[in-house]
Amino acid sequence: MFRLPNISERAKLLLLSFLTGIGSGCAAVLLEKLITLIQNFVFPIVNKGGFSFIALVFPAFGMMVSLLLIRFLVKDDISHGVTKVLQAISRKESRIKPHNMWSSMATSAVTIGFGGSVGAEAPIVYTGAAIGSNIGRAFNLNYRNITILVGCGAAGAIAGIFKAPLAGILFTLEILFFQLSLSSMMPLLISTLTATVVSLLLTGTGTPFTCTLAPFNMGNLPFYLVLGVFCGLFSLYFTRFTLFLEDKFAGLKSPWVKWLLCSIGVGLCILFFPPLFGEGYNFLGNLLSGNAWSFDGESPLAFMLHTPWGVPLFVLLVLLVKVISMTLTNAGGGVGGTFGPTLFTGALAGFVVARTISLLGMPLPEQNFVLVGMAGLMAGVMQAPMTAIFLIAEMTGGYDLLLPLILCSAVSFGVTRIWEKYSIYTKRIATSGELLTHDSDQAALALLDTAELVSDKYPRLRVDQTLQDVLPVVADSPVAVFPVLTEDGRLAGMLEVDDVRKHMVDARERETVKLRSLMKEPAAEIRQGEDSASVMRKFDSTEAWRLPVIDTEGRYVGFISRSRILAAYRRELMRISSED
Repeated sequence: MFRLPNISERAKLLLLSFLTGIGSGCAAVLLEKLITLIQNFVFPIVNKGGFSFIALVFPAFGMMVSLLLIRFLVKDDISHGVTKVLQAISRKESRIKPHNMWSSMATSAVTIGFGGSVGAEAPIVYTGAAIGSNIGRAFNLNYRNITILVGCGAAGAIAGIFKAPLAGILFTLEILFFQLSLSSMMPLLISTLTATVVSLLLTGTGTPFTCTLAPFNMGNLPFYLVLGVFCGLFSLYFTRFTLFLEDKFAGLKSPWVKWLLCSIGVGLCILFFPPLFGEGYNFLGNLLSGNAWSFDGESPLAFMLHTPWGVPLFVLLVLLVKVISMTLTNAGGGVGGTFGPTLFTGALAGFVVARTISLLGMPLPEQNFVLVGMAGLMAGVMQAPMTAIFLIAEMTGGYDLLLPLILCSAVSFGVTRIWEKYSIYTKRIATSGELLTHDSDQAALALLDTAELVSDKYPRLRVDQTLQDVLPVVADSPVAVFPVLTEDGRLAGMLEVDDVRKHMVDARERETVKLRSLMKEPAAEIRQGEDSASVMRKFDSTEAWRLPVIDTEGRYVGFISRSRILAAYRRELMRISSED
């Protein structure tokens, strides 16, 4: 039916968004079930009471299985799922490989199920986006509509795993899409609604987290503001220290050495701080419910929990070390995201602030602050305050705390933006100039495909030719510049018509003057596939009207003119600014 000629592209997109919602919703449920299946085997062994070295071995085993799957079966880099989706969109491809529809699920289920200290949300976003991308390509949609389906898959994955349709849409708008017309909202609505219904049908109507919340007290608003500042400052630590550790481990060439070192590191983190085993959602659930917890016999630092001030200090250490255990898990071969750890550390941040203020003589409802802290840290680390507010409200049923959720998220986001312009997902690709932003001017420039701007209408001349040899070509061509090439097709220089005219009168010069003596070196060269922002910088710095394009081996490809790139930029700006 989709291939019938009387079905419009718009109708096809709406039908495919429904199919994408079903796929991403099922994928979210499947990943959750796979993780639970493995945890049902692992957790009874780990939680027999007292310390067990097996708790340190399981994460290393999960990381090794994931590493083997990636190296010998997948044979592709599938880490940092949200960043990979952003790269696919930003490079004007929106093409995600078919294996990503299952590979991220399989490896993250093994990593998390066996105790890896990462989250499942980024892998499922990558999976959902891959489902949307491959469905769109299978039915020959254009780039813009494939990109919308990528967003539908990501939104459906978030909606499915958290049963939060509004948060799924906001996640896509705030983090993935730089610009979206209102008419493009319908596919997102269809996808998130479908994925949520699939999740509700397969897993029940309960919220992912059960909370025991106290009534909202307006008098506590100043303390929520303090929590927002704390979350903003910790977001800076979370983002920068994570990227710093990733860079350090990226320098190690051997994956087996990295696995060994990271396994030891993760094991030590869990040895001292048992809540770091796995996603940590069990511990998070205890915080939200106000249940007591103890790690006597499990952690050498358990003695801290027997003193009033030792409790917030212990949780603060868990908060700081979680970033390390998360990064080591991913660096050692595991697959997981920062989304889940952001929720976990946000909850700990809320507990630390509430318990500390309570110990100072001003009792606060700790469960409320735990819930609000989750939104605060998400707003700072992901720089997506709207997603943070409504995700936490939807998945916990905490709409009674909407005002503190807004206050804490806004403050955290504002504090983070003072020192950090980009989120943990966008910081790396922003430095490459490939990031699409919510600024229409920058987005239009980033969307330009330089390969489409190359013109090869210029007749090619050889460096060993004389002026007499090329006069017919120059006379018959309307262009004002000619590429001069070597025998193997490499660019030797450029010949301008004005430099030819003064030698045309003298017949002797026409026969003796070689092009190598007349040609000029280009003011700059553009590499094939170079991003448009870099191309524009070269035009601005050289003030040239046109620049040659060469491939990786130095062979001439064509020219890009200033007028051509500016015309394409204007068309792109008009397209993304218009409503369908």
